[in-house]
Amino acid sequence: MERNKAERWHMRNRILVLSTLLAWSTILAAQGLDTAKIDEAMGRSGQKTGDVYRLGFPRTDLHVSIAGVEIKPGLALGSWAAFSGNDNDSVVMGDLVLLENELTPVMKKLRAAGFDITAVHNHVLNETPRVIYLHYMGHGKSVDLAKSLQAALAESKTRLDKPVTPAPTEEPPAFVKTIEGTLGTKGRFAGGVLSFGIPRSAAITDHGMTLTGAQGVAEAINFQEAGTGKVATTGDFVLTAEEVNAVISALQAHDIQVTALHSHMLTEQPRLFFMHFWSVGSTESVAAGIKAALSHVAVK
Repeated sequence: MERNKAERWHMRNRILVLSTLLAWSTILAAQGLDTAKIDEAMGRSGQKTGDVYRLGFPRTDLHVSIAGVEIKPGLALGSWAAFSGNDNDSVVMGDLVLLENELTPVMKKLRAAGFDITAVHNHVLNETPRVIYLHYMGHGKSVDLAKSLQAALAESKTRLDKPVTPAPTEEPPAFVKTIEGTLGTKGRFAGGVLSFGIPRSAAITDHGMTLTGAQGVAEAINFQEAGTGKVATTGDFVLTAEEVNAVISALQAHDIQVTALHSHMLTEQPRLFFMHFWSVGSTESVAAGIKAALSHVAVK
């Protein structure tokens, strides 16, 4: 009888301990990321969107041009890293803008730190100098991931010091209102670039994690002025297989050049294709072409 009482007592204690551990693990997971520690490791701060913490590393050191149009960093030269999860179990994914001679050293550093390389490709054509885009994903402790990513970026000429605080945003130029009116949605104007991140209507997952626009699965469409009454546009459409060729046809019908079609990830569901494009033309015609292409995409 006494033995049964002792066994029941020990069983209750074990259940209590396990319940306490489970409660603490749930609390710690719910706490999310200590972004201050990521900032310290990366040398700059980012922006929190929901549960995702994203930092940008624009290639302000580069002067890239296409047919006489100099590309602003916000148009197509923005490296980024998006952290999610919690301090001890986090994921970081992103895209690095690299010169050709920077690609291999950066990739070696990432692989040595256990990062997966998920894509290497171009975005545009005939740019000078040539730039390559490297996509990656890492799993582990957030601070360790941040330090490894910082070390990899140091193999390039990406500026890693704290960026200069931008001047207050001036009144947006006329093209902003025209494009927003055509697309029927508001964008973000900063650094001379009008940017849109239009979410897809259906959920996108990777390793059981639902991805957000801050993790690179929104329709990313950017514009900058390219002369009086003209804009340049580039970005990437995020598409399912069924949408790819309809979007190509819509872009071509409006003289918008398709410059790349490829993957950015390895295990996303549903399978996605990323289509990059380029055009310089009148604000009205370029905006109409983008609107026509978006009409073939399942967006919110």
